[in-house]
Amino acid sequence: MKKKVVFGLGAVFLLLVGCQSRESFQAEVQQFIEGYTKQYQQLYYAASKAEWKSNTRIVEGDSTNAIATRQANEALAAFTGSAKNIATIQAYLKKENRLTALQVKQLKKMLYLAANNPQTVPELVKERIKAETEQNEKLFGFDFKVDGRSVTTNEIDEALRTETDLKERLKVWKASKEVGTVLKDGLVNLQQLRNQTVQALGYPDYFTYQVSDYGMSTEEMLELNHRLVREIWPLYRELHTYARYELARRYGVAEVPDMLPAHWLPNRWGQDWSSLVQVEGMNLDAILRQKSAEWIVRQGERFYKSLDFPPLPASFWELSSLYPLPKDAPYKKNNHASAWHLDLDKDVRCLMSVVPNTEWYETAHHELGHIYYFISYSNPDVPILLRDGANRAFHEAMGSLMGLAAMQKPFLAGLDLLPANRQTDPMQLLLKEALNYIVFIPWSAGVMTDFEYELYARNLPAAEFNRTWWELKQKYQGIVAPEPRGENYCDAATKTHINNDAAQYYDYALSYVLLFQFHDHIAREILHQDPHATNYYGQAAVGEFVRELMYPGATVDWRKLLKDTIGQELSARPMLNYFQPLLEYLKKANQGRTYTLPETI
Repeated sequence: MKKKVVFGLGAVFLLLVGCQSRESFQAEVQQFIEGYTKQYQQLYYAASKAEWKSNTRIVEGDSTNAIATRQANEALAAFTGSAKNIATIQAYLKKENRLTALQVKQLKKMLYLAANNPQTVPELVKERIKAETEQNEKLFGFDFKVDGRSVTTNEIDEALRTETDLKERLKVWKASKEVGTVLKDGLVNLQQLRNQTVQALGYPDYFTYQVSDYGMSTEEMLELNHRLVREIWPLYRELHTYARYELARRYGVAEVPDMLPAHWLPNRWGQDWSSLVQVEGMNLDAILRQKSAEWIVRQGERFYKSLDFPPLPASFWELSSLYPLPKDAPYKKNNHASAWHLDLDKDVRCLMSVVPNTEWYETAHHELGHIYYFISYSNPDVPILLRDGANRAFHEAMGSLMGLAAMQKPFLAGLDLLPANRQTDPMQLLLKEALNYIVFIPWSAGVMTDFEYELYARNLPAAEFNRTWWELKQKYQGIVAPEPRGENYCDAATKTHINNDAAQYYDYALSYVLLFQFHDHIAREILHQDPHATNYYGQAAVGEFVRELMYPGATVDWRKLLKDTIGQELSARPMLNYFQPLLEYLKKANQGRTYTLPETI
């Protein structure tokens, strides 16, 4: 019945606008857009501030922040998904050929927002918001314990990077997965609620809804991600073989396993193996431990300022949550690094738990990449509704680009973090980078993307969550659980994004492809340097190029922006070229070893 009312309103509306001149029609639409935008920004800011509190001050047994967050999100949802707004937007878009391109983009963004919160099903939307808030609280308020002692996620990660006793490693790894047991029921609930919400506005499932933001179908997105895995597979297969033998030697295991036991790896999900290699002469941890956590973040700002970006606003330093909480703090916080654009204008913040080590040094540069993207497109030429990346992967690519740049040897030498004449093995450096960037592709484009496709597009039964998760882990990563993991566990839910950034993890895979395209262009066309050894620091021309990518936000088509700036379409070729020397090196290193992954996938 409600659908008929919406279409009826649209039909009447079209009769009214049909006689208008193009100019008066555009003026009317512009007035609607401006009124919508003003209210949207106010509600978005209120919801963002509530979310910020819920992520930075989690008190066990205190639901004050959760209730405030739910109410703020419900108010935003009621507005963006209102039946009246949907009817008006749809009616205007029936005449999109009479509107400006910028107006059409804004109207389509409104309709996309509405699909996540359609007030044709208001109780369903409220239920989903409540469920998401509760899931976040369970995730970030969880008390991780090893041998009965509470530990932080920073401590878990450090143990997995450095511990060599396999029994101890297993205890730590298993402790990192316990949070999944309390999140499974919530994920089952969210699976249904997210699907049902977007189905109310015509999307078949939540995965398809999220993919549509790229202007692509689910099939196109899956094929793109699977192609990326196929393209890097020969190198990943070499890395997998190398890691099996090297780790067996490190842990004193005589029989090399066919698949990598998950607790052998230096990351909770096996998404980054780079700490397996310590490049002689490149031990940044020893140097960075002499610095303060604040120095890490301030140095990130100095880098961007050297590219002619402005200083971070004073409010960034006043309002961000940058460092770990004191051990005696009476509350917890989300320890996952993130950048926030709370009002879609000047209020930018970071949520981190920075300690002075290599991982946080790179992460700080990455997160500030997001912050400077926010700052760059918060300009008069970009409407509030289009203050976003050219696509979601662009945002991650900007952050990762600066993280890569900040880790290259000439850059580090320029900051006196390494002596300029320090001798290092370039192949070991390349190996360490591949254990980050190449290893990440089967995880992101394979495991995470396929699992969430199964979860939402194919309504994966709850009784098959863990089995499917480990089947995908073995297929794409050659990683297996160290011991049987039944359906009482929910190891997928231990990954933050499964809970609160759902059906979007392919963003990260695509961002790595973009990262190497951008880096290759900067190295070859702007700096005229070897892509393996660049120094962006102080190069105004690099800043100018990066701003060209950032400034228009989502006002332009991302495919056209790529062609206009680097003259290419999305391609993994620069990434493959970057690591080509390593492929030959690993083939020699792996001679005589048994390969257990198939030659193709």
